[in-house]
Amino acid sequence: MRELTLPGYQDVVAAAERINGFAHRTPVLTTATANKMSGAELFFKCENFQRMGAFKFRGAMNALLQFSMQQKKHGVVAFSSGNHAQGIALSAKLLGIPATIVMPQDAPASKVAATRGYGADVVLYDRYTEDREKIGQALADKHGMTLIPPYDHPHIIAGQGTAAKELFEEVGNLDALFVCLGGGGLLAGSALVARHHSPLCKIYGVEPQAGNDGQQSFRSGKIVHIETPKTIADGAQTQHLGQYTFPLIQKNVDDILTVSDAELVSCMRFFAERMKMVVEPTGCLGFAAALAHKEHLQGKSVGIIISGGNVDISRYSQLLAGRGINNDRDCI
Repeated sequence: MRELTLPGYQDVVAAAERINGFAHRTPVLTTATANKMSGAELFFKCENFQRMGAFKFRGAMNALLQFSMQQKKHGVVAFSSGNHAQGIALSAKLLGIPATIVMPQDAPASKVAATRGYGADVVLYDRYTEDREKIGQALADKHGMTLIPPYDHPHIIAGQGTAAKELFEEVGNLDALFVCLGGGGLLAGSALVARHHSPLCKIYGVEPQAGNDGQQSFRSGKIVHIETPKTIADGAQTQHLGQYTFPLIQKNVDDILTVSDAELVSCMRFFAERMKMVVEPTGCLGFAAALAHKEHLQGKSVGIIISGGNVDISRYSQLLAGRGINNDRDCI
């Protein structure tokens, strides 16, 4: 078995240079209300304002910009519940590369429509009975395309880390950083950056309670596989961490935390009412965990990466109205 070459901080630096001019430098926002609620100074890195509405554009563009002419000719294939799909589709469109995306049948309709709108072919599958990785690999083998997974790839990890790089460049040292966790690309890349810019910063990954495979893996020291979790955080409905993301998380992250779906909805409502912005459930993971653990953050400077804002408006409305979740815990 060949030894993996894990990405490092310099790969994030190279990715930032590579995607400059393609990706937006998203804003870092603060609010006195959130600071008062948490007892800390919170800095929100708003990737919901990134191109296609999520941080995934960063990794996708970084990966596709490194394609050879032959790879560009044959195209790219990816599998995703939505944001990586859109990131690959938009990046491929901008670079003139054919794209095929494998998406679950129950993915948010807006994410499927956007992926097709960017020009990609969409192949639908049942996330509870079919294996998206096998479907993607079969398509790649059949058509000579290059498979770019949503998180377990050095170029993806390095690209996602550029969001945290911008955050630290803007606000300086942080005492803590909260990052949503699905497959681990954003967390792994962000941890590389945090360890370089602010070595004493506590780094926390945050998962939905229903899908805590990352927490189980982190605490057991080996990758744990779970059934597809049922949670409103569709971007975190992953079944396991990756062979690249897990060792980086194991080495650099301080802990993995979980929050309930109801806590996510409460934070969605806060972002809408007090900060006037739409954040998808997965994008609320970090803020929900910071509030749930505020006793450890008093007087601290805390970074929170908001991963994206792609959510069906009808679904969004239902959630804010208190429909569509199975418990009644609140985070605020």
